[in-house]
Amino acid sequence: SEQSSSTVDVVASEADVPAAVARYLSAMRLSASAVAWPALAGLDWEAAGLAVEARGARDADLVGITGCFCAVAETGTLMLCSSPESPAATSLLPETHIAVVHAGRIVAGMEEAWMLARSEFGALPRAVNFISGPSRTGDIEQTIVLGAHGPYRVHIVVVHSQPQTDS
Repeated sequence: SEQSSSTVDVVASEADVPAAVARYLSAMRLSASAVAWPALAGLDWEAAGLAVEARGARDADLVGITGCFCAVAETGTLMLCSSPESPAATSLLPETHIAVVHAGRIVAGMEEAWMLARSEFGALPRAVNFISGPSRTGDIEQTIVLGAHGPYRVHIVVVHSQPQTDS
């Protein structure tokens, strides 16, 4: 996803995600506090030295951590579907968006992403957001400006193993 100017890290399991996020935030000299989707609240953020609150983002939040419905290999695009467990604001308001993507949820192209959505949702969610790297605009004198309508930075953590099931 170089063309979308996102950065990518690959980890073995979901348990490795907090350390990967901490490494990225430290390398970028960013805040060690963040908001995350409730679905990610169970990860051991504290052990990685991070203060993570499971809630929707507010204006003052600088880092938002989300999962994603799926990712499109062709363009490096993330497909996020809004729900109470996955509030859209978490990926849109903060300056830095970190997305956790399971390798098994990476599809070839946009058609496959929509096919997956149709097969898994009875009805489409209220909002579906496609994120292809940082927000940008060329409106002003055709100069590309990052962070115009959303994050300045998008970092993707790809998790190789299957998601843990409660057994």
